Amino acid sequence: MKLGARIFKTGLAIVLAIYAASWIGLNPPFFAAIAATFAIQPSISRTFQTMLDQLQSNIIGAGTAIVMVLAFGHDPVIIGVTVMIIIAGILGLKLDASTIPIAVVTVIIIMGRPGDGSFILFASERFALIMLGILASFLVNMLFLPPKHETKLYQQIRDVTQNTIQWIRLLGRHETNRQTLRKDLSSLKDQTVSIENLYLLFKEERVYTKKARLTRDRRVVLFKQMIASMNKIVTILRTLDKFENNMQQTPSDMQEAIRNQLDHLMDYHDRILQRYVGKVTTHLTEEMAEEVDEGRVSLTDQLMEMYEKQNIDRSEWLHLLPIVAHIVEYNEQLEHLDRLVETYFRYHSSEDFFAIEN
Repeated sequence: MKLGARIFKTGLAIVLAIYAASWIGLNPPFFAAIAATFAIQPSISRTFQTMLDQLQSNIIGAGTAIVMVLAFGHDPVIIGVTVMIIIAGILGLKLDASTIPIAVVTVIIIMGRPGDGSFILFASERFALIMLGILASFLVNMLFLPPKHETKLYQQIRDVTQNTIQWIRLLGRHETNRQTLRKDLSSLKDQTVSIENLYLLFKEERVYTKKARLTRDRRVVLFKQMIASMNKIVTILRTLDKFENNMQQTPSDMQEAIRNQLDHLMDYHDRILQRYVGKVTTHLTEEMAEEVDEGRVSLTDQLMEMYEKQNIDRSEWLHLLPIVAHIVEYNEQLEHLDRLVETYFRYHSSEDFFAIEN
């Protein structure tokens, strides 16, 4: 089992919250620990925003709980109604829905039982414990193990791309295990969703200087295109799998043209990804560029020739058309990605280079 940074930070925030509550003299300190558990966020930018939302949600929760207790008492029905009011209020104010659990905890620990002395003082102490836990999580998230979204994003894009390339090559040679492929296709769908979510976290990260903001913005555009290229090759894999039986009925020269062009494009794709991390120091060679261009012309020419000469049935030709169309689009996506990578290195020296941890 891998101990991730978020797991470690959650434990550290709990420890810090308990010690801080004990040192200040707020009891019971485990209420602060509960708040710290809910407050850890996956990115620094979300830590800022979530802390503000949690502050507002807890003020609403604590204030409503105090009013309800003073007006109606501690009856369980009253607690349940108060929780419903709090949830409706947070959603109505369009605060982050993730703050609802901690606001509900605030309500319950305030209304759960009456204090021995002044209820207002009792409620204030409980509210202070919750805010102390949130503050502990905020400090831990800011100071310890800041998330490396760029590294994770690149590695996940690379892994999905390489896995897809392997399957396409096996499909082109009719050497696939259908059951295993179907499982991997389902897994690829989950992985692409994870990558999209990680990209949003990366995009949300705050930078504090103009130079850093410019660099980050270029990387955001670059990663967006990396994802687009990855999605296109995954689409090609799904299309080839869907029309595999039709492909086997296609003339051998057309099958070879599709296989060769995909091989050229997948090598091109891999080279771009390696170029971004500095494993390849030069742009696409003229020989590789010619192979890609000639393959595209040859593939589209053969497709049109088959249509004009009616070498195959119209239905079979229509099944070939989306495959060739996706391959041409894949080529265009890669050319765009290649230009973005070259532009990035044109404006950024090695000092600004994004160090990927393999």
